[in-house]
Parts: sequence; C-alpha cells; structure tokens
Amino acid sequence: MFILSVIMIIILAPLAGGLLTGTDRVITARMQGRQGPPVLQPFYDVFKLFQKESIEVNLMHRFYVYIALIFVMFTTVIMLTGGDILLAIFALTLGSIFFVLGGYASNSPYSLIGSERELMQMMAYEPMVLLTGIGLYYADKSFFIKDIVSGQAPAILSLPGVFLGLLFILIFKLRKSPFDLSMGHHGHQEIVQGIKTEYSGKDLAVIEITHWYEVVIALTLVYVFFATRAPVSSVFAVLACILVYFLEIVIDNGFARTKWQFALKSAWIVTGVSGTVNLVVLSFFR
Repeated sequence: MFILSVIMIIILAPLAGGLLTGTDRVITARMQGRQGPPVLQPFYDVFKLFQKESIEVNLMHRFYVYIALIFVMFTTVIMLTGGDILLAIFALTLGSIFFVLGGYASNSPYSLIGSERELMQMMAYEPMVLLTGIGLYYADKSFFIKDIVSGQAPAILSLPGVFLGLLFILIFKLRKSPFDLSMGHHGHQEIVQGIKTEYSGKDLAVIEITHWYEVVIALTLVYVFFATRAPVSSVFAVLACILVYFLEIVIDNGFARTKWQFALKSAWIVTGVSGTVNLVVLSFFR
C-alpha cells in the first residue's frame, strides 16, 4: 500500500500542479483584461516540448536538471506521506542547488546571471523555510507531518508570525513578482529566460514539471498549518491553500520585479521579525 501511495503521489502531484499553473494563467489573463489560454495549456506546452529536440550544451547541463527533479519528487513524497518535514526541506534545498549547478554548467552568460540570482533567492528564503520546520517542531514536538496534522489545535494558532513569514517567502518559491529574479515565466519580464536560457525540448519540459511539484510542496506547507485531527479541519486547510495561492497571483500581477538587494533585505527582515519573534514569544508559554 505504501508503494502504491508513492506511485500515486508521483503521478498525481504534477497533474495537480499543472492544473494550478493553468488556473494561475487564466486568472492572470482575466486581471489583465485578456481571454487567456485554457486551463490545460501548461500540459499542451509540456507535451509539445517533449516532441521537440533537446539541444545539449554538455552532458552535465542536462544531468543536473534531472537530479533536481528527482530531489523535488522525493520531497513531495516525504511531505504527502506525512514524513519528516526537516528532511523534506533539506531535499528541496538540494534540488534547488542542482538546478543552479545546471545553469552554471551551460557557460552561457544569461544562464550564469540567472544562476547567481537563483543563489541570491535561496539566501533570501532558505532561513525562513528552515525556521518554518523548526517552528512546527517547537509547536507540536515532532518533525513528522503526520504528527503535526494530528494535533488538537492547528499550528497557525501558535505560529502566526511564522506563517506570515512563510507567505512572504512563497513569493520566491512560486516564482512570482516582485521576487521572480532568476527566470521569467511571463513573456513581458525579459527577452531571455535567465537560468533556463540554454534548455530546450525535453529538458525544458522537465523544468516545468519540477515547478509543478514545487507548487504542490508550497501549498502542502500551508495545509500543515491548518490541519488537525478533526476531519472538518481539512476543509479549512484546503480553503486556506486556495486563498494563499490566489493572494500570490494577485501579488504577482500587482508588483513589478524588484532588485535582488531589496529581495534579500526584505526576506531577512521578515524572517527576523515575524519568524524569530514568534518563536521567542512562544518559548515563554512553553
């Protein structure tokens, strides 16, 4: 049964992420007064990319992208099976590092700049991601998601500051403006695609699928803050995920891309004030 669950997660998670991405594009189009593509357009794009030829810069350039996908899949399986959230965070970080290495391996100036921006983003949001895992452990005395979502009270009650910090850094993880610095998901952002510049065909499709997994991972973190042993809490947790994702879309369409200096400073300020203060205050009631 466990193996079957893992297989279902690996298959269904990117499908859910692709549908969310398609919904994102539809809502974005409506906000901009356009008709926009159909919800299934991301799947059409990926299928078309799989039919195209992949031009390899070198073997390592492709290798790193596939390793990044494996680590992201591993992270998704850990989280959706109720595993160790700290292990999931470390695996997700490793996936991001391999993606950066892929950009460096191409030796393209555009990819190099994109990789450096991706590293800057990681420096900005990783402290808050790690603090989220620590905060959930501190509130529920367990790193395992299955234990956290089986508590009597939702984690959001004791970790409101950590949750606000998570909302802020999800802008980075979901690759939304104003902090989508390393690549452009929208045509108006830049002429070239940053870290993705030298990828094509199947390799570019793998990058898109990796992002679909990351969307599911991000919303799973939100879900954990609201779920408890009460069955009705799952409904509120799903509604929270929908509201958070819609909020991220609104932010994406309401702000222009900012400079990396502001992204780095603002993320650290939010981490220090919202996340750290929340844990310090929580320590006085434990």
